[in-house]
Amino acid sequence: MIKASISKRLHGTNGEFQLDVGLDIAEGEFVALFGPSGVGKTTLLRCLAGLEQPESGSVLVDGETWLDTAARIGLPPQRRRVGYMFQDYALFPNMTVRGNLEFALRKGDDRKRVTELLDLTGLNELQQRKPDTLSGGQKQRVALARALASNPRLLLLDEAFSALDAGMRARLHDEMLRLQRHFGITVIMVSHDVGEVCKLAGRVMVMEAGHIVQQGRPSDVFSAGMTSGKFHFSGEILAIEPMDVLFSLTVLVGNQVVRVVATRDEARELHAGDRVMMISKAFNPMVLKLESPQVK
Repeated sequence: MIKASISKRLHGTNGEFQLDVGLDIAEGEFVALFGPSGVGKTTLLRCLAGLEQPESGSVLVDGETWLDTAARIGLPPQRRRVGYMFQDYALFPNMTVRGNLEFALRKGDDRKRVTELLDLTGLNELQQRKPDTLSGGQKQRVALARALASNPRLLLLDEAFSALDAGMRARLHDEMLRLQRHFGITVIMVSHDVGEVCKLAGRVMVMEAGHIVQQGRPSDVFSAGMTSGKFHFSGEILAIEPMDVLFSLTVLVGNQVVRVVATRDEARELHAGDRVMMISKAFNPMVLKLESPQVK
């Protein structure tokens, strides 16, 4: 369980504003912070990690106080059980893949955890290579494994997958979910990508000018209650949910999330991740599955 209250004066493109956020996150939950640049999302992560100090606030993680400005308590970053994953990898260029993971171990940690992470992330064959010999996707897998090496209570992802191409990003999303469920770790992610938030997070918090203005399930927040009407478009299925005799499809179209209904026969042939085309016919939507592209 994570309970936090962070208050800090920030300078944005439109002048000063106050970051004033309260968090109440369950153990093992995957939460996304969503909103335009410059609203305080990254600063909030840095305050949780101890890399920046708020003017006032508190951070309580699994009953341990990491920060309490009123009581003058503030654990340094190295004493907070946090894994932090950045967009730019932040790997040590002079160390091997294994060396990068071993460096992240806490004092007294069993080195078998490094071997386990190398196995889980498919990095065994790359463990003696240096970062400059790796592809972008391989570097980010190393960064993810290193963030988990210290057995953190909290994993922070700051636009961690945004520099990757779409195919590699999708594969890293799958790997992130698998590892998060394997370790049962709590994750807070900053992202501008609607599809990424819908795929990874169980809850999204929308931020504006330093405040959380809306939160809930990504499909609920982004679709804003939209249902079928007259349309003709294609997109990717994010979720399929039963509703009485019909099924509700949450579909990502570009960077927008919409909801349409499908019959039981249509839904039987569909799965999350499928590409589909929706066509309105006599005001009733038809859902047509598109042929998947060949993977090279």
